[in-house]
Amino acid sequence: MPQDSQAPAPPFSSKKSAWRFAKTADADGQSLPEVFASIKLPAANTSWIKRFLAFVGPGYMVSVGYMDPGNWATDLQGGAQFGYTLLAVILLSNLMAILLQALSARLGIATGRDLAQACRDHFPPAINIVLWLACELSIIACDLAEVIGTAIALQLLFGIPILGGAIISVLDAFFVLFLMNRGFRYLEAFIIALLSIIAICFGAQMIAAAPPLAQLVKGFIPSPEIITNSQMLYIAIGIVGATVMPHNLYLHSSIVQTRAFEHTLSGRKEAIRWATWDSTIALMLALFINAAILIVAAAAFHTTGHQNVAEIEDAYRLLSPVLGLGIASTLFAVALLAAGTNSTVTGTLAGQIIMEGFLRLKIPHWMQRLLTRGLAIIPVVMVTALYGNKGIGNLLMLSQVILSIQLPFAVIPLILFVSDNQKMGELVISRKTAILAWSVASIILVLNFKLLYDTFF
Repeated sequence: MPQDSQAPAPPFSSKKSAWRFAKTADADGQSLPEVFASIKLPAANTSWIKRFLAFVGPGYMVSVGYMDPGNWATDLQGGAQFGYTLLAVILLSNLMAILLQALSARLGIATGRDLAQACRDHFPPAINIVLWLACELSIIACDLAEVIGTAIALQLLFGIPILGGAIISVLDAFFVLFLMNRGFRYLEAFIIALLSIIAICFGAQMIAAAPPLAQLVKGFIPSPEIITNSQMLYIAIGIVGATVMPHNLYLHSSIVQTRAFEHTLSGRKEAIRWATWDSTIALMLALFINAAILIVAAAAFHTTGHQNVAEIEDAYRLLSPVLGLGIASTLFAVALLAAGTNSTVTGTLAGQIIMEGFLRLKIPHWMQRLLTRGLAIIPVVMVTALYGNKGIGNLLMLSQVILSIQLPFAVIPLILFVSDNQKMGELVISRKTAILAWSVASIILVLNFKLLYDTFF
């Protein structure tokens, strides 16, 4: 059949030999079947901008995980203690994330499988059970950060106790399901709206902080001090560990399949191109927001005698008086609430993708969401009861450590699959890209292992 034929073609990786443990019944299995190929694309003869806009959305949903409340603590601490020096680390970790998310989108489009399905069809059952348990742990850890972030924001804005805010956060599960039932585009629009709120809030704070341009530019240039200063290195590793979210790799490989692209070689190539542009642009927004958190912290705290600011509550209390802008603290809390609420979407969808992909298990979405959120709320309730609000910050950091532990279980299989010619066919990544991907994976894993070692030993 000619490559540009309009007739649907099976995934290039559909050969039984390519996927050792694939079952015949799974041949037509779809990731997120309720929204699979639900977004129609403009005709092929329309302008490139209309074609591109039809693919815009999944990248912004993925970018949410790169600016969730877990990132805030490391960015605040890095800016307060070391000024603008660690901006280079934020830039580097964001570039790594751009590459990995592009590979994730390529896997989903080229094979018709999300990362969880690919693992199920490649690895033996015993390994898949381990991978599934690790994934579920990361979803709970991610949800834990969302619960804490939302609860802290509600406390700062409305005086609601942390425990009450954690319980209120359960309600967002139903709102997410409501949007899903309306259509996937509604969900994407909701995400982009909240991301816009976060960007506006930090844009206003950046203007108020008025950071010196020369120091900003210098901060994006890597400094040897990052390696030689042990305290700076520890926070730098924390920034990298909090930036690359393992569950996002599962999520992205699935939601790129919501577009009804042509299942031909040319159709898949176009889908990969636009999906890569979508995620790259969206992750540049995440770079701006993460950098803005650090820049505001550096301008407000590093040169004003508040270098020890590390807690979100302390930053909220000090921002307005230090910057001389009465609304600065409120904008900070509103952005935190938007970030915490936004991140629930990734947890909801990633949880469904992982459970259905690894176990072929389908349960009602509301039940799955409440189960995951319930497991995340339990440690918040226990820590609040035993240690009060002081223990919440430590719990937030612990959630990021758990995510770091899970990272190898997502990154290594992803690169294995996209560099496998049998699975990817003509859409396999080049040798140069594979070398770059393995180099990035090695850097991330080494830094995360060091973070874990320093945390526990």
